[in-house]
Amino acid sequence: MRYLVTGGAGFIGGAIAKRLLEDGNEVYIIDNFKTGYKFNIPKKAIFIEGDFSKNSTIEKLNGVEFDTIFHIGGQSSGEISFEEPEYDLNTNTLSTLKLLQYAQKTDCKKFIYASTMSVYGEEKSKEQFSEDDKTNPKSFYAVGKLASEKYLDIFSKEYGIDYTALRYFNVYGVGQNLENLKQGMVSIYLKQFFDKSFKEIEVKGSLERFRDLIYIDDIVDITIEASKDSNFKNQILNIGTGKKTTVKDILKLIKTQSKIDKKIVVTNGTKGDQFGIYANNSKLKSIYKKELISFEDGLKKMIEWINVKYNS
Repeated sequence: MRYLVTGGAGFIGGAIAKRLLEDGNEVYIIDNFKTGYKFNIPKKAIFIEGDFSKNSTIEKLNGVEFDTIFHIGGQSSGEISFEEPEYDLNTNTLSTLKLLQYAQKTDCKKFIYASTMSVYGEEKSKEQFSEDDKTNPKSFYAVGKLASEKYLDIFSKEYGIDYTALRYFNVYGVGQNLENLKQGMVSIYLKQFFDKSFKEIEVKGSLERFRDLIYIDDIVDITIEASKDSNFKNQILNIGTGKKTTVKDILKLIKTQSKIDKKIVVTNGTKGDQFGIYANNSKLKSIYKKELISFEDGLKKMIEWINVKYNS
């Protein structure tokens, strides 16, 4: 099988591309290295450097036909979406349109899209959200992702391109970019704990905020399964554990597992940041039966990896 993975130099895209190659497939990757790194690109992948929202980059594919397009790449920080709204729009929405047009042109009938739980926004009296709940984005990032979901639906109805929109909750795990302090709550805190240049841990917002934390291996398994299992066809799915973990509990568990104790300093929150929501994942569990990794176990794997990283 032949696949295209956007964002293959990034945390999630790189992990998906690696797994697809391990399974004996041919994999093309597009990435512009805005947040990704060359070392994330598997050696056997066919790599195209460029912005996948630009025609000049898409043209480099030369009409190659793919069994599935995995559109994983994009700008993934709500905070940065306010700082660079035009780039956010291009990388998260225009890119989807361009890739769907390419799929239509080359008769690719399957499109897997990395969406986000941020599309739900927040409601004062509600913490857990299902796919049937209304969407109310708080950031430009979430608006762009939601718009892409709408494009997927129209292209499916008009041109017969089957899609799955995976509303990822908070992804963490081995291989995450520890240098990006504007995206990835777990990795941001771990960086500050393990890097000796940080004398204290800055927390932007309340310690009572919470997240639904899902480990990278589960994300890879589910995303690839979505391309194989017809039960995922033309579905929007919450990809989360269905459990909430507060910032206070994240920090406490990091302290316990790392045996590092630093002062916690709470500062003002960032624009568009959600206080907290978590997934109603009953729809996912009805079609995907594999047990998901607990945060305790996932964090342990990540800390073991970081220990090697900082002590090698």
